[in-house]
Amino acid sequence: MSSSAQEVTLLGLCDGQLDPRRHCSSFLTNKVGGEPDWPPVVSGPSPRCGGCGAPSVHVVQVYCPLDTSPYHRNLHLFACPAAECSGRPESWTVLRSQCLEAAAQTRGRPLPKEKEVDGWGGGGGGVKDAEVQDEAVEVSRRLQGLRLGASPADVPVLRAFFISVVEEADLGGEDDELQHAQQLLREYERREGVAVGELNSGSGEETYEKTGARHGDAIFSRFMKRISLCPQQILRYCRGGRPLFISEPPSDAGRPVPACGSCGGARTFELQLMPALVGLLRRKDGGEAELEFGTVLIYTCTSSCWTEESGSTVEEFCLVQSDPDQQLFK
Repeated sequence: MSSSAQEVTLLGLCDGQLDPRRHCSSFLTNKVGGEPDWPPVVSGPSPRCGGCGAPSVHVVQVYCPLDTSPYHRNLHLFACPAAECSGRPESWTVLRSQCLEAAAQTRGRPLPKEKEVDGWGGGGGGVKDAEVQDEAVEVSRRLQGLRLGASPADVPVLRAFFISVVEEADLGGEDDELQHAQQLLREYERREGVAVGELNSGSGEETYEKTGARHGDAIFSRFMKRISLCPQQILRYCRGGRPLFISEPPSDAGRPVPACGSCGGARTFELQLMPALVGLLRRKDGGEAELEFGTVLIYTCTSSCWTEESGSTVEEFCLVQSDPDQQLFK
C-alpha cells in the first residue's frame, strides 16, 4: 500500500461481525477488536496501560504493507478499557510488526501474496473470504498455539468486526450519502449555531461559513465537512498525508513528532481512528468498553525500520483528541 505517493485517502468501514464460528482471521485481516493476529516469527506482547497498568484491550488490527517493501506489515492498536483512563494518550499503545514473505512460509506452504488479499491496497471490499486466507490462517494458528506470550485470561476482548476499504474520492457522487450527510449537518447547525454550506459533490471547495458555533472553532466544522460524505467511516488511512484534526491541536503540536524509538529516524502520519468506531467497541462478554475518543492519530517510522532477527514489535506514536460532540456519531 502506498497511498502517500498520491495522497489517496482510504476509508475503513465496518463490514459485518467476525463470527469465529463461521469466519477465520489472520494477520492479513483488517478488523476491529477480537484477539490480535500476529505475523509469524513475531512475538506478540500483551500491552498494559501506561497510566493505571491494567491490561490493554485490542482495538484495531490493520494490514498495511508498503509497495516498495518486501515485508508483510501490520499495525495493532491497544487501549485501556477503564473509564478513568479514557482519552488519555498514555492509555494507548501502537505496535508495528513486519515479516518477510519467505519467513512467513511454513512447511513449504506459502502465504497468499499481497495482491491476492483485499486489504488497504485492494480498492474496496473486506477481507471476508476465508478461501483467500485459508493457508495464512492455518500457519498463523499453528504458530500462535506454540507461542509462549499468550494473552492473560484477564484481558478483556472486544467484539470483532471486519473492516472493508474504499477510496474517499469514490464516494463523492452517491446521492444517499449526500442526503445522510446533509441531515447530519442540519442537526449540527441546529445544536451548535454554525452555518455549514450545502455540499457540492463536484468539488472539494470549503464552502461552509462559521457563525459562532458553541465549540467556537473552524477546525471542528472542517472535520464535519470532510467526513460528511461518509460519516460511518471508522478509520482514515493516508501514509505521508495530512491528519484530520477534530479540535485544536495541543500547544506543543508544533514541535516535531517524537523520533522513532527503534532507529531514531523521523515519523510520518499514517492513519487515524474516527468517532464512529466508538459505537462498535463493546466487550465480548457484553460489558461496556468505556472507550471514548474523537480521533486517535497514528504516526509511524518514515523508513518503517525493521530488524528481522529481533522478532519483536516496534512501538509507534499516537496523539489522542477528545470529541467535542460525541453523541453526533452514535
